[in-house]
Order: sequence, then structure tokens, then C-alpha cells
Amino acid sequence: MLVTLKELLDQAKIEHKAVGAFNGTTLEAIRGIIQAAEELNCPVILQHAQSHDDIIDLEEIGPIMKYYAERAKVPVALHLDHGSSFERCVQALRLGFTSVMYDASAKSFEENAEETKEIVKIAHAVGASVEAELGHIFTSEVVHGEGGSADSKDDYDDLDDIYTDPEVAKKFVELTGVDCLAVAFGTTHGVYLTEPKLDLPRVARIREAANVPLVMHGGSGVSDEDYAVAIENGICKVNYYTYMNVAGGKASKEFWKDDETNFYDSMAIKATEAIKEDVKRAIKVFQKL
Repeated sequence: MLVTLKELLDQAKIEHKAVGAFNGTTLEAIRGIIQAAEELNCPVILQHAQSHDDIIDLEEIGPIMKYYAERAKVPVALHLDHGSSFERCVQALRLGFTSVMYDASAKSFEENAEETKEIVKIAHAVGASVEAELGHIFTSEVVHGEGGSADSKDDYDDLDDIYTDPEVAKKFVELTGVDCLAVAFGTTHGVYLTEPKLDLPRVARIREAANVPLVMHGGSGVSDEDYAVAIENGICKVNYYTYMNVAGGKASKEFWKDDETNFYDSMAIKATEAIKEDVKRAIKVFQKL
């Protein structure tokens, strides 16, 4: 069933759990994500990142995502991830998405807040939710479809300049009225090259100051133990893509190596199953199953 992001995250905040947000870049991925959520009887967020437009455009994949979300046996929020323009956010809302992320985190605080506030007005007018971002999330050299250039903590003199400040987060939420906030505390997009060192106490301070559900982007390399602490400290949504994508790729590679028929549809079924199992593993961590 199709629900808003706010519905899912407000409940997750109460229960000290997190809802997994998975990118559906292919039909196999979409089916694997929904099947995983249904088998575990857990809510899920099905999302499309604007940076994945080179794989498939929102206009093409959006209606397919909505088809599966509406028919799912569990609550599903349909979400635009890292929308970088008003036009793209409005496009997602017109396609029936129940939430959008407007990402102006690279801009000044004032510009980010002013532009996000306008997106909130638009989305809330049609009953949809809004996610925004404060701070900087690192990008690995090994990343697919995420955009940006590789960087690390070593590239910055003072991490306080790029990590989310609790008091700034409080002011941002008050100014914009966002439903949830993606925060920076040391996570990395892509296949991690070194183990991330997370500032987990910062998450709790942001939760206390901002009082909205918090979002973790770039969960690559994060241990189950650190996920548990982050979620207990206020993370209610976890973006997860790289490893489920790798799982599907590995299953495809094994299929072509072992199967003599070479039927594409048989390979697609194997990839869907692999994605489903990886998503199930992630959901169990996020939902504390």
C-alpha cells in the first residue's frame, strides 16, 4: 500500500527503528525490494535517485515503481532521492511519489533553507513529505550512479565544518518545516575503501535539538553494531543501494559462468532473488528483527 514518508518515519521514531530506503533502478531491483519487505512484513521506502537518470529516467521508472508500491502487502513510501531542482521534485509529485528529497546541501545555509521551505510548501499542499540534507557525506572512489568525486575526512581541516551541527539543524527544521533530515556524521557513499569512523553521539545531539526523524545516507561499510547505535540515537531512515546492487551483479556473474542455457530471463530471476536476500538482511538490521 502506498503511504507517505512521514507516516513511516514518525512511527519508526517512536519505536527506535529505521525504515530501509532502497533504490529501484531496474525491474529486478524493484521486485526484489518489495518481495523482501513482504516476506518480512515490514514497511519499506522505494526510491529513485536523480543521479540514476543515466540508468533509467524518472518518467519511465516512476510509474513502474508506483505500480508495485500500490499493490504491495506492506506500507511503501515512494521517494525521490537527491532531487536537485524544483522541476524534478514537482515531476516526482505529479507521478504520484509520496515524498521528495530536495538536496541543496552544497549551497549556503540561507539558500538551502529558503529553497527547501518552498519545496515543503509545494509537497505538503498535495499531502507529500519532504527530506532535506545538512552537512557533507563522503563519496568513495568505487561508486555507481551516485555522482560526485571521491573524497575523505583527510581532505578537510575541521570536520565540524562539514558534519551536521545540532543547533544549525534545529534552526533549519524550524525555518523549513521539513519532515525529516539527512545528517552528516562520517558515513560514505559507494563501496567503502576504509572502515568509516562515525560520530554517533552527534546523531543523538541532533535528534534532541531538531526533534525530527533523521536519515543516514552512505551506509557503506557500517557495521551492524554501529547501525544499531545510530538507529537508537535517532536515525529513522537508512539509504541502502550499493551492496544490494553488488549482490545482483554477483548472482548474474555466477549464472553466466555456471548455466549453459544462457537465457536472460533465467538470469534476471537469479538476480532478483539475490537482491531480495540482501535487502532482507538489511531490513532485519534496520528493524531490529
